[in-house]
Amino acid sequence: MEKKKKVVIGMSGGVDSSVAAYLLKEQGYDVIGVTMQIWQEDNEYTEREGGCCSLSAVDDARRVANKIGIPFYVMNFRDSFKEKVIDYFVQEYIDGKTPNPCIACNKHLKFDELLRKAQGIGADYVATGHYAKIEKNEDGRYLLIRSDDDRKDQTYALYNFTQEQLAHTLMPCGEYTKDRIREIAKEIGLAVHNKKDSEEICFIPDNNHGRYISEARPLEVVPGNFVDKNGNVLGKHKGIVYYTIGQRKGLGLALGRPVFVTDINPRTNEVVIGPEEDIFKTDLVAKDVNFIPFDKLEEPITVEAKVRYSGRPAEAIISPLKDGKVKVSFKEKQRAITKGQSVVFYQGNVVVGGGIIAGII
Repeated sequence: MEKKKKVVIGMSGGVDSSVAAYLLKEQGYDVIGVTMQIWQEDNEYTEREGGCCSLSAVDDARRVANKIGIPFYVMNFRDSFKEKVIDYFVQEYIDGKTPNPCIACNKHLKFDELLRKAQGIGADYVATGHYAKIEKNEDGRYLLIRSDDDRKDQTYALYNFTQEQLAHTLMPCGEYTKDRIREIAKEIGLAVHNKKDSEEICFIPDNNHGRYISEARPLEVVPGNFVDKNGNVLGKHKGIVYYTIGQRKGLGLALGRPVFVTDINPRTNEVVIGPEEDIFKTDLVAKDVNFIPFDKLEEPITVEAKVRYSGRPAEAIISPLKDGKVKVSFKEKQRAITKGQSVVFYQGNVVVGGGIIAGII
């Protein structure tokens, strides 16, 4: 009799990873539930509901594991999370960029460190509740495919997969709609079936990233000037970490016309303000680029590209540059392309790859 494959599933206490664990068990896998301990203080977030790294999430995950009959453990990822996600997040904002901490967490923790720890205890796979699919093409290469539920597709945050990681990762929710996942949870008696999705940054309970960064690095968050593109001073800002490209609300400027953040200059500690047309651009340069269907971009190709998680893919040509960077040229202007965010490339439902936006041309 063939030995069942062992899989370690990251359980956040939410409905998606809970049902993913159940589906894998039903498929015959030997499933082990793990919650990644990433909160930074023992008393932190104890009262907080819903966040994927709160202590209440551990309790929810443990109850689900007991209900579906799988072993459950909490693994300590505290130091790695602080270095690879929190410190990175804070530094990027101080450098005038707008990072995506979930992408950093997926890249460095869930599909790198968690996978290594899982393999260290004899597991064949790691699994998560992400809405995405992994398929193998006729050449034997693994592909990342958009989820069947277009509204919930999470491939934007998953473009950093290597072939080795894809070969050892399972994402059972990708075959289902979110509504069906909730139905399954209810059918099998999981209390989390109607738990709301977490939409905030997990380590910032009040979702006020500016205040969080100011408290973490108080000497580096200082007031400066709002200026127009010619350098004329328009007012005072409270620190560049509070702002992002395209922002209109919360500027505290009364200029008699709608204005938007068009640029952030960490060197001069200035936030540039302008009309809405100034935040529409067609070209960008991406760094830290990863490709999935092939190893390296050898010549320009046409793709659809997204410059933010909630954005719509738009036609673009990506061209190789030196140092492994790529130039992305959109057919039509895109709103609020932002340094530090990711640009992700698609051809149909296949994720071609992606990278970090390093510059806007």
